[in-house]
Amino acid sequence: MDKLQKLPIPLLIWYRENARTLPWRSDPTPYHVWVSEVMLQQTRVAAVLDYYRRFLEAAPSVASLASLPQDQLMKLWQGLGYYSRARNLQKAAEQIMTCHGGVFPNTYEDIRALAGVGDYTAGAIASIAFGLPVPAVDGNVLRVAARITGDEGDISTPAMKKRVTAALTEAIPLDAPGDFNQALMELGATVCLPNGAPLCEKCPAAHLCRAFQDGRTGELPVKGIKKARRVEKRTVYLLFCGDSVALRRRPGRGLLAGLWEYPNELEGDVDWPARWGLAVPKLEKAGRGKHIFTHIEWHMTALAGELDSPNLPEGWVWAGRRALRDIYAVPNAFQSFVPLVADRLGHF
Repeated sequence: MDKLQKLPIPLLIWYRENARTLPWRSDPTPYHVWVSEVMLQQTRVAAVLDYYRRFLEAAPSVASLASLPQDQLMKLWQGLGYYSRARNLQKAAEQIMTCHGGVFPNTYEDIRALAGVGDYTAGAIASIAFGLPVPAVDGNVLRVAARITGDEGDISTPAMKKRVTAALTEAIPLDAPGDFNQALMELGATVCLPNGAPLCEKCPAAHLCRAFQDGRTGELPVKGIKKARRVEKRTVYLLFCGDSVALRRRPGRGLLAGLWEYPNELEGDVDWPARWGLAVPKLEKAGRGKHIFTHIEWHMTALAGELDSPNLPEGWVWAGRRALRDIYAVPNAFQSFVPLVADRLGHF
């Protein structure tokens, strides 16, 4: 890991010449950095930009986020996925209001104690917003470090993360910790790319990089084999009445907690509408869809039909096109069926 000690100067020079212009970098308040870092978890920058703008328009401060109605919060997050991130943002905002008098905490320990904030996010906020010399180690940074040092440790293990964090703690420049952490992230996101395709000719650390020198960029970093995802076959019911479609709210805990969905159940039981107390004269096949979560794959078949009665089970609602557009957050898991619903209700 000694090679990381030589990284700050060439990396910071490169970053100051090549950094992308991003709204949270232009105004790096603790709140802005926090919201952006949470949104960027497992999400590309290009996908986040419009969400970030809309989110700050609706919740420009910790106090406004803490008091935001849950349905509005989920609607603002619709399409970003990993909805627990949004719920934890609000929980943390409530913590800040209750425990810190509405002022964002300025120590690593207090930031790390906020709901949903891990080592990486705490390090990013502490260094970028408060200038504290704390590393921020995510997957991009682990990949960069493994290649530069030639470390063959599995980057998915706590031991490798601990080793890289310790080395970067020694290397981080005291006068520019935020820029250094952002430069490492930027290098991993734009140059030191995954899957054996780094742009080494553009890398400011190529002269230090063991993987480049040894022709091993395709072999490093080492990452353990992920456990295969469980496949669930589900039937999705698109139930209409006039110009509305039926939605139900998911349970408050677990996958997609608290979001609205087209009613669905595990495939194999064709009697579900009747079990819900609904009379559906005829159900027709309306397409297929697939969605991949971290540990589960949903393989979905949609059935569509018109209800004889507007009466719905408790916890269900009728949603017209305006409500789908403005109120109810339906996760991207059901994106395959949006065109059919839009054709039936009118585009939203």
